[in-house]
Amino acid sequence: MFKKWLRFETAVLLAAVLFSLLNSCKDQTNDTDNVPSSEKAVNKNKSQKVQLSDEFKSYWYAGDAEISSYKLEQARYGELRDGNAVLIYVTEPFLPELQVKADESDPSNIPVLKLNATKNYITGIYPYSIMTSSFYPVYDNEHALKVSFSSQEWCGHVYAQVNNRSDFEIMSHSYFGSEADQEFHLEKTVLENEIWNKIRVNHKNLPVGEISMIPSLEYIRLSHKELKAYKAITSFSEKDDISIYSIVYPELQRTLKISFMNSFPYTIEGWTDSFKGGFGQAAKILTSTATKIKTIKSPYWQQNSNKDLYLRDSLGL
Repeated sequence: MFKKWLRFETAVLLAAVLFSLLNSCKDQTNDTDNVPSSEKAVNKNKSQKVQLSDEFKSYWYAGDAEISSYKLEQARYGELRDGNAVLIYVTEPFLPELQVKADESDPSNIPVLKLNATKNYITGIYPYSIMTSSFYPVYDNEHALKVSFSSQEWCGHVYAQVNNRSDFEIMSHSYFGSEADQEFHLEKTVLENEIWNKIRVNHKNLPVGEISMIPSLEYIRLSHKELKAYKAITSFSEKDDISIYSIVYPELQRTLKISFMNSFPYTIEGWTDSFKGGFGQAAKILTSTATKIKTIKSPYWQQNSNKDLYLRDSLGL
């Protein structure tokens, strides 16, 4: 009896050891099982890093920003309005978790090319002031890490933000009751706002063909459209020393064309944006146009004295 019991205990012990070894091997060969689902999703959306050229490093890491000014004709309320636009490109380190500019150097920081795009124009008696910020990794290996937009005018102000985490986290606030205080998520897809950064980082990798694209936060909020992905037909063309990237949204009856130099550093020379505006039956398609005035390189954050006002004159502002 004792021998039978001993054989039974030995068999149980061997089975336990074998089960433990099998599980140990399973854990070692399937490391991704221990990775949080959010991190898996992020990794899935990353592609291989693009190597930065010496030309890119010399231009974008010289300790200043690139500032370009534009003469603007902006369609609003069914009419064209005179104004100005400014594109400010600058590289900076980005905190992946907080998704803001890093104050200190750290290996986990993500190098981004930031674009602050501003527009200012008058509608009748009152002014519009608009700014969109997009943060795009210089390695061109994932979508924009963050996009934020704000618009201020005498009726009130509007704010929207996209954070790139396991999916796109959307936050939007408006003085309109039907749009106030929204928070929701969207699946990752191409952002129109990131195209302006991608042109400067790696324009040869621009998406071409019929794709899914989230229109600019400016267009969505000012036209009161649903913030979501729409079908977009994108194309790329060249004429002389200028390249043109076109985006057509059939459902929105909107066409955006961005013109840029086809040689480094691929400066944005201007754009046209055609869409329907106005009220009721009087609504019609108008084309907003931006034409470049001048581009300068400047550490503008240090040039905040009255003696620096001449720099605005040089930009035609």
